Amino acid sequence: MLIRSSQTNPCPTRRAVLRGAGAVVALPWLESLAGAAPVTPTKRFGVLFMGCGVNEDRWFARGQGDAMEFSSTLQLLEPIKKKVNVIDGLFIKPLTGQGIHPAQTGSLLSGATIERGPVLRSGKTVDQIMADHIGQDTAQPSLVLACEQPLTGYHETNFSMAYSSHISWQSDDSPVPTEVYPSLAFDNLFENRGLLRNSSILDRVRDRAETLGKQVSAGDKAKLDEYLTSVREVEKRVERMRIDKHKADEAAKGQNKPAWTMERPANGLPEDLREHARLMCDLVAIGFQTDRTRVASMILANDLSAQIYPFVQVRDGHHAASHDNLSDAYERITKFHLSQLVYLAQKLDAVPEANGTTVLDNSCLMFLSNLWSGRKHDNTRLPLVLAGGLGGTLKTGRTLDYLAAGDENRKLSSLYLSLLDRMGIKLNRMGDADTGLERL
Repeated sequence: MLIRSSQTNPCPTRRAVLRGAGAVVALPWLESLAGAAPVTPTKRFGVLFMGCGVNEDRWFARGQGDAMEFSSTLQLLEPIKKKVNVIDGLFIKPLTGQGIHPAQTGSLLSGATIERGPVLRSGKTVDQIMADHIGQDTAQPSLVLACEQPLTGYHETNFSMAYSSHISWQSDDSPVPTEVYPSLAFDNLFENRGLLRNSSILDRVRDRAETLGKQVSAGDKAKLDEYLTSVREVEKRVERMRIDKHKADEAAKGQNKPAWTMERPANGLPEDLREHARLMCDLVAIGFQTDRTRVASMILANDLSAQIYPFVQVRDGHHAASHDNLSDAYERITKFHLSQLVYLAQKLDAVPEANGTTVLDNSCLMFLSNLWSGRKHDNTRLPLVLAGGLGGTLKTGRTLDYLAAGDENRKLSSLYLSLLDRMGIKLNRMGDADTGLERL
């Protein structure tokens, strides 16, 4: 069955949806199905988080547009330099002076004041505010992903470790559970359910796809074929991970404990973090380009993460390596995580949409960390990169420095208010900010 899906906004995107037995394959924007009416850009927002800061000596950018110059770490942005903003000097004052790590992470996307002790108290985050307002128009209000399991217990500062491993909060006292298993995220994205879950979703919609291919233009047919091929490539990788997760669950039963409490890869997560992160980025890309969701967050590395990086020749875990954050080794860790932003941005920029734009042009991807310097636990300024033009509302190709602007004028929450405003969401206040960010 082919369904053309109209949304509740005044200018529907008319996404094609192929339904098969126990699966839904949403398709990207196709001009043949869009009709003659002008289409309002569908705006998306995504966050990629890496804990423990950066090598601050190698994180800077200068200039504007074609003349932008990048430090060795940010050199990765060169291919997308015209579509990024490198922002320096923003911070969240309520998260300074409270202690290290969880106290520096707990309200990174809300700007709220967090609390010590057994009762969690943070704030509703910018991604979930967006999900509440625009999520009703999509199958999934938001994707909340992570590349490692959340931490449990309490830090020595008496802050819950939940603050260190959740950046997305649905209410003041409740973080959104993260999905760490690619197979489960895939199933949710494609509504893959029932006894056929282990069979190809594309096989189940093959006849509908072939019928649609005969109805659209040659250009859209090529676009459709390319998209379905990419979905199949992702599906094959997910199938391997689904098997690994099943084996982990069975092994955990024999040990009488849940698989998620075990170490990677015994817990069923991919042993190679590169494969895990890349696949999660691919799922976000599919969600955005098919309008299954317009909001996503991904934790690449928890604050206090113990992830190891043998593929960049680093023996220490992430947190331990961050205490020597000026080292070549820690820069390699940072560059690995920043490369995920670049990969996702380029993938979205390769998908055309209406009016000569791309999915990236209509999105805003934000890469950030909770610290500037790991060895100093300094969060008085935060590393931040934005990619994408958010439907033409966000000028790109700039470096913006707020460090000397005064504390009242460099609030990260002011950036959130400005982004919410560009999404059509008006708030009088968020966290410690009641005005938008100047010069954005």
